[in-house]
Amino acid sequence: MSAFTLAGLQLSLSASEDNFALIEQHVLATKRRYPNVQLILLPELANFGPAPRHAAAFPNATDEAYQNLAREAGVWLCNGSMFERDGDQIYNTASVYDPAGNVVCRYRKMFPFLPYEEGISAGTEPRTFTIPGVGEFGLSICYDMWFPETIRALAWQGAEVILHPTLTNTIDRDTELAIARSSAATNQCYMIDINSAAPLGNGKSIVAGPGGEVIHQAADNLEAIVVDLDLDYLRRVREQGWHSLGQPLKSFRDHPLSFPQYQGQRSPALDQMGPLAKPKANTKT
Repeated sequence: MSAFTLAGLQLSLSASEDNFALIEQHVLATKRRYPNVQLILLPELANFGPAPRHAAAFPNATDEAYQNLAREAGVWLCNGSMFERDGDQIYNTASVYDPAGNVVCRYRKMFPFLPYEEGISAGTEPRTFTIPGVGEFGLSICYDMWFPETIRALAWQGAEVILHPTLTNTIDRDTELAIARSSAATNQCYMIDINSAAPLGNGKSIVAGPGGEVIHQAADNLEAIVVDLDLDYLRRVREQGWHSLGQPLKSFRDHPLSFPQYQGQRSPALDQMGPLAKPKANTKT
């Protein structure tokens, strides 16, 4: 199977209430309007917004509601993410449900947005899952994308499509669009970067192809982004290069260097930058 139809929902959500009823409405409406949609991706922290007070251990009632929603819609469903409590730790965790409502993957965000996303623990395991007859999908959340090793780790595990829910309302959104495109190009994968619309986010969701090409870029308003992914095309790009150009995954695979700077060593140069902390007030006049 080559073509796979995916919908990213750039939704207008609230930070002060449970958004599940609204999300359910949009998921079911998308499936009614586009019966061929096979997977639906929500923005980061879509259900409750950036509110760790809602953190709960899995499974829980909200998690079960998403299982039921995936089953009712008959789609693969990624809930964006929710805060997960595990003992004394809180993680920003994305869950994926299959069309039968089973939980097939959970991924804990590896790079919380420090020093601002305080009190959130870092996940340590890149996660992928297989859609039978289609291909391998990887999960990445928001700030993870700023660390190219995270997407490369997913490609190393075979990921062909990266589901990347995000929640951004800041001036660096255009920079993130560039990172999404470069991540797609350097890893020869599809990057599905879905942000919230206002008031939580500033939109500009993007779908980039394995050459870094823009398949679709949204504006800042509510939008259902429905795209057909061509996995045969992606595999040809990985085998022959985009438009017969570079083959970066093969070059990375075959290079003799093992990048020793990543093997448990600290960088004296980076240590000179000081601690990871919020910027101090400027007291100069």
